[in-house]
Amino acid sequence: MQQQASVTGIDPYKMAPDQAERMLRVQLAAAYRLVDHFGWTELIYGHLTARVPGPEPHFLINPYGLNYDEVTASNLVKIDLDGNVVDDSNYPVNYAGFVIHSAIHMANSAEHKVVMHTHTRAGMAIAATEEGLKPVSMGSTGFFERLATHDYEGPSLELDERERLLAHLGDNKAMILWNHGLLVTGRSVPEAFLRLYRLERACQVQLDAAAAGTLRVIPDDIARKSGQGIDAFSAKESQNGVGDLEFAALVRKLDRIDPSYRH
Repeated sequence: MQQQASVTGIDPYKMAPDQAERMLRVQLAAAYRLVDHFGWTELIYGHLTARVPGPEPHFLINPYGLNYDEVTASNLVKIDLDGNVVDDSNYPVNYAGFVIHSAIHMANSAEHKVVMHTHTRAGMAIAATEEGLKPVSMGSTGFFERLATHDYEGPSLELDERERLLAHLGDNKAMILWNHGLLVTGRSVPEAFLRLYRLERACQVQLDAAAAGTLRVIPDDIARKSGQGIDAFSAKESQNGVGDLEFAALVRKLDRIDPSYRH
């Protein structure tokens, strides 16, 4: 098989403008394919978005109506903060996805350049419980005292919800949308995807453990120490950023299975 050009270990936000968007498109398309690979899709709903490098407040979102395994670098739709399509596209954009993601992209934070929102079975189940995510596994401690919440207001069709959603996120990079699903952010596609994987897995483990017996909750001081340790280890082991090593491994898997996401 022909060797594919690397799409990891490179920060699109530090590249020349003519190359940056193309690299970001390939990375984001890969993330869509990985969400499909792990079975985290809810038909055609849910969204992964990334702010386009450059001065304009534009971001990439999936073409509404396509399955995640049909998303490619070239068919991602570029829109502005008002939901207008910036470049020519044959596809519409889901309005609720625009509302949720533009709420975060409009702040133009260096910490929230990528936003991933899913409707997974485990994520929606945890979001439907009063307790939410508890520190019952190593992975879940990475979100201890760093997991925001946002009350359900309906299917996110009103623009005034954006201000409340952004305020509830605060300085956190992960959020439970009560009675809805999960949301994470990151400085890059690899970082956000790793955070999404860890949050989703933490939800899965909690559901399995609760079904098997009484939850053994980790004490607060240990959970706090564990979460700080996970962050320190991830930063130390990364190449150019958190999530690079893990995302690179997953991209190699994708390239063996179906590299069409690059097109």
